[in-house]
Amino acid sequence: MTARILITTDYLHPGDTVDQLLRDHGLAPVYSPYRGPRTLEERRSLFDGMSGAILAGEPVTADMLTDAPALQVIARSGVGYDSIDVPAATARRIRVCNAPGTNHHSVAELTIGLVIMAARRLPEVTTAVRQGHWPREAGHELRGSTLGIIGYGPSGRATASLGAALGMRVLVSTTHPDRDNPAVQFADVDTVLRDADYLSLHTRAGQDTGRLIDAPRLQRMKSTAVLINTARGSLVDEEALAAALSDGTIAGAALDVLETEPLPGDSPLRGLDNVVITSHLGGQTIEARARAGLAAARAVIDVLENREPAHPVDR
Repeated sequence: MTARILITTDYLHPGDTVDQLLRDHGLAPVYSPYRGPRTLEERRSLFDGMSGAILAGEPVTADMLTDAPALQVIARSGVGYDSIDVPAATARRIRVCNAPGTNHHSVAELTIGLVIMAARRLPEVTTAVRQGHWPREAGHELRGSTLGIIGYGPSGRATASLGAALGMRVLVSTTHPDRDNPAVQFADVDTVLRDADYLSLHTRAGQDTGRLIDAPRLQRMKSTAVLINTARGSLVDEEALAAALSDGTIAGAALDVLETEPLPGDSPLRGLDNVVITSHLGGQTIEARARAGLAAARAVIDVLENREPAHPVDR
């Protein structure tokens, strides 16, 4: 019987290179694109009859895996995997993999794009022009300002390089500093929070980093600072951030990731003029999508053909 592979990543389609690669290895792709929360019944039956899965960032909980006896591997077509209950999968001998090194340049470019949007007040200006006005807003140059980065994995390093190329002072908090890079200075989190004009998050979510940015840490930032998050929505206390944006504790925020996606209608971030929110676009370039999809497909193939996958997160 042909092994069936569930694909929920919405940019993967029948007939594309991922589809062809899977079929070349005797597998049968089954498409169920993730476009928002599924019903309870949809979640319970999602992995029914599947031997493998290539997933978007949707939640995978322990109860979803109880009725998936054939499932052997879950591969994320991206880097983050905190939406997957990895211990529950491991307990059922289901391998979990991700696709690091496929989208860090895309994430870094979007990060710097958001910094520029905030520095030059582009959202306000473009909105005003569409409304028939002609504002002449005075923004800020990036050269000479401080780009604070928390986390120094691939996307953090790529963002640091772009910031340095723009003439920014780059200040990084990480547990694995690169002392041989003269363009980057390393410091503790409190120093980065205090000095940053633009604070960008590039760390993973976890027990030690959940709610990395909360009310006390927002209070330590400059009143002129801007927070940028292209990493994980769970890193930021959104209620505390909304309050800080409303009372002037910090000047602005640009968020590509949120605690709940899409942004709920009752989110305290709605209606604030000093926050820019994009729809989780960090890795959504044509080039990054191609790399990530193929990496996820290769992980599925490796596990089903009894080879160790390149990027397991369960071991």
